[in-house]
Amino acid sequence: MSDGKVQRVPCGLYRTTRPLGTGIQAGVLVYYHNHGNPSPGLYPVERWSNNKAVFAEHGVIVHDHRYPETLHPLPPEGFYRVVEGFACCERECQRFEPDALVQLGYNGAGKPILFLPIWSEAGVHLPDNGVRVDDDRLALLAPLKVPFQHHPPLRPEEASQDGSPPDDHTLLH
Repeated sequence: MSDGKVQRVPCGLYRTTRPLGTGIQAGVLVYYHNHGNPSPGLYPVERWSNNKAVFAEHGVIVHDHRYPETLHPLPPEGFYRVVEGFACCERECQRFEPDALVQLGYNGAGKPILFLPIWSEAGVHLPDNGVRVDDDRLALLAPLKVPFQHHPPLRPEEASQDGSPPDDHTLLH
């Protein structure tokens, strides 16, 4: 901000720290677009598909140019390699070994969840259950380059029953 211009917060995943009007509460996972039309906006999660958040097509407009600076940035969802072994939390419920493949996702509160893919004769399977990890553990992951292909929206009969986000009852700890 040394040149007097408002610094632009990049598009991406964030956890809100303050509510935005009546549409977005504090402590939720959102996608922020800094170039929305007609102005920047927050896009809430509509549902999850394969442990990846699917965000609403229409967002909530951000009128306060300072609001984006209150957002807590999150690493992108996707596949990562464990760089240095670590436990999920202080209780050490689950260990993640160096070089392990993990999928990073988030719950509705924007808290990170790691999913351990399983490789068998049938191929690679992504489990529905993951392990909540403390935010500071994310620094021990390195992103992998796996192409993502967008598909057309699911027909209603293909969507999950309630489209609800992962919560503590779907976690392993």
